[in-house]
Amino acid sequence: MILLILGASVLIAAVTISQYRDEAIQYQKDKLKRKEASIRASIDYEISNTTYPVNTKHIPLIFRDKIYELKNIHNTEINIYNLDGKLLKTSRASFFRDTLSQQIEKPLLDSLQNAPQKRYVTYHLQDKGDSYLSSYTYITDQYFKPLAILNLPYIEDDGFIERQLNAFLKMLAQVYVFLILAAVILAYFLSRYVTLPLKTLGKKMSEMRLDKANKKINVKNASIEITQLLQAYNAMVDELEESVAKLAASEREQAWREMAKQVAHEVKNPLTPMRLSIQSFERKFNPNDPNIQPKVKEFSQSLIQQIDTMSAIASAFSNFAQMPEQKNELLNIVEVVKLAVDIFNEDYINFTTNEEEIYATFDRAQLIRIITNLLKNASQATQHKDNPKIEVKLSSNDTEVKICISDNGTGISPAYQKRIFEPKFTTKSSGMGLGLGIIKTIIEAYHGKIWFISEENKNTTFYVQFPKKQQS
Repeated sequence: MILLILGASVLIAAVTISQYRDEAIQYQKDKLKRKEASIRASIDYEISNTTYPVNTKHIPLIFRDKIYELKNIHNTEINIYNLDGKLLKTSRASFFRDTLSQQIEKPLLDSLQNAPQKRYVTYHLQDKGDSYLSSYTYITDQYFKPLAILNLPYIEDDGFIERQLNAFLKMLAQVYVFLILAAVILAYFLSRYVTLPLKTLGKKMSEMRLDKANKKINVKNASIEITQLLQAYNAMVDELEESVAKLAASEREQAWREMAKQVAHEVKNPLTPMRLSIQSFERKFNPNDPNIQPKVKEFSQSLIQQIDTMSAIASAFSNFAQMPEQKNELLNIVEVVKLAVDIFNEDYINFTTNEEEIYATFDRAQLIRIITNLLKNASQATQHKDNPKIEVKLSSNDTEVKICISDNGTGISPAYQKRIFEPKFTTKSSGMGLGLGIIKTIIEAYHGKIWFISEENKNTTFYVQFPKKQQS
């Protein structure tokens, strides 16, 4: 809009200047023609009333004094040339005649001779910074026989036209400055009217998440196109929520299926030896056997051991399925971590901290559980090392607590690193692979994160980081 107004103003100014210049040229020509007609009338009067013979030779005598009188009356210089273009008489003072052309140029003389009807031509020239519009026409006798050539060098006066042009351009500039200001203000509000809903839409789309409810956009007095776009966005939000609900239900169903398969698999493992033990005991049972009591005791201990295994399996899956409750206790993290380290009571476990007291909100039991689980994994990774070494480092800044547990154990194979936090995944010959999955769930429930860096057959370092102040 602003460019359109600027373009229009420049175009109108250019057309106006061109039009005024054309009018100025035409005005000067008309003025010169009127003056030429008036001087011609005076010259014709002198020729018709002269006592000298009317011919080219006596022209200087006829206008010897009259030419100066005509100059004063009409306020313009008058030059008279013969038919060959040679100067005969001029109204200029004698000391100016050196600058006057004594001969009409051949092309101009030819143009005059070839001019139709009145044999009248005009010619533009510059002399000492002045712009002249000269007219050339024939002086004739009463029988219209050419006697001489009349030249009127008229200084162009463009002052009136220029003043009118400048006044018009000034007024035009004022009008267009006002229009441009109005266009800027109008464009600002129009752009806000158009772009504000788009900005809102862009912000909402950048905030769109699958793990939370997305709000719809309601904008009043929007254009039809923007309204259609917002309606499409709101419809997409509804479809997304429906898809997320279906996906969540599908994932939960799949998770429970996998959990059921895993529970069934883990429960079957102790059931098989239990079945075989009972069948073997039934076949070999002899009440009269003198060693019957020790055998019954051995059989009972075997069953109890298998039952304990099944109980442990049930407890592990129960703990994994249940999210830890956030108690948000204000703890001295240094004290709690040191307590968890002391549980192991091993010389090769070294604990360091950069502060004596670091306070944060966390659940004491869950924090001890995280540290002991990671230390247990580190101890198992270093059990075959000649000089096992485990470092526990605790540090903090203004907003977060960071715990590093590193060991010089066997490390984690690159093929397994992406799956290390997956439930049921384990690299050990025993266990169900739920430990790291459980502590990751606990840490994320407290808006923290856990990650690791490992080099196979060299070392592994686990990092735990969580905010000091629990988010609401």
